[in-house]
Amino acid sequence: MSTDDREIEIYRPPAFQPGEKVRARKHIRNDGTVPGREIGEFVVRKGEVGYVRDIGTFLQQFYVYAVEFIDSRAIVGMRRDELVSLDTPAKETPA
Repeated sequence: MSTDDREIEIYRPPAFQPGEKVRARKHIRNDGTVPGREIGEFVVRKGEVGYVRDIGTFLQQFYVYAVEFIDSRAIVGMRRDELVSLDTPAKETPA
């Protein structure tokens, strides 16, 4: 993995803010971090709506958005390219 400045996401402001309404762009399976769900089980379905609760970082390079999905009753860590804002629809995030 290159450490080229263009690939270090945290050099830019976060794409989403706490409280922002977002939609999942893909299905998300449990990787073992969602209690009470089997590993490999779908936790979030593509198109499901949630709200950003918090923003963290991973490997001092990427933002991870803690998103609460009400219908799934789950809080899931999501990356920028897995979400689209519903509060500002024109704000499509680059993949």
